[in-house]
Amino acid sequence: MTIAIISSMQVHIVQLNIAWENKAANYKQVQKLLESARVETGDLIVLPELFDVGFTLNTDIAIDHDQSTLNFLRQLANDSGCTVHGSRALPSSTTNKAWNCATIVSPRVETPICEYHKVHPFSFGRESESYIGDDKLQQYQWDSGNNTLQVCPAICYDLRFPELFRRGLLNGAEAFVIGANWPSPRVHHWRTLSIARAIENQAYVIAANRSGNDPHLPYPGNSIIIDPKGEVIAELDTQESVLSAEIKPELVRSWRSDFPVIKDIKLID
Repeated sequence: MTIAIISSMQVHIVQLNIAWENKAANYKQVQKLLESARVETGDLIVLPELFDVGFTLNTDIAIDHDQSTLNFLRQLANDSGCTVHGSRALPSSTTNKAWNCATIVSPRVETPICEYHKVHPFSFGRESESYIGDDKLQQYQWDSGNNTLQVCPAICYDLRFPELFRRGLLNGAEAFVIGANWPSPRVHHWRTLSIARAIENQAYVIAANRSGNDPHLPYPGNSIIIDPKGEVIAELDTQESVLSAEIKPELVRSWRSDFPVIKDIKLID
């Protein structure tokens, strides 16, 4: 009898208590937390939304004017041999607002392999006063050894809009990686919607949230990793930590083949 061996990839979510508007302190804390994780070449490291400054509306401070956050992400990727799914603010060339951006870098690659601008600024939290929303999805390929996975980035409030994830699925996404500053009062929504996005798209959901407090709100942490069947395979509580888990690309593909929901999708105008 032949036993099928499903090869896996490793992901590490860095859940940190973001120091308010203090980039140097946050770079240092990310490195410190990763020291306790078993990170290997080819893994994926995921950081929360605006991990370098917190959810500030002060774009003069948030924007990566000197490329220090990009340089930190590149150095982290080069030192670890990992793909790094980071975050930063970038200036908009058409308005006086900024982009809230997921920046993804690979080892020894000079420029980011993906820059996703948040589509849905959180207007209830006044984010739209300082950040402009985009209308484009992005996707990147995570390579680890002989394994690959197609990843669609999303950011925090995007999680409430299933049509974004459906479009990502139809573009070939096999996993969704979400960086967030999702506050404690709605933590139940965070967990429920993350699981729903995995189930309805038969995809991994890797959701990185911050912990601690900023000057305005508490944050629950509760970073979570969910498989394509909606099973929670790893989850954190409120403390700073690194959440690591195995990702099995073949599980996405076999589940979509065995239970072919995707072929029945109809997008109704």
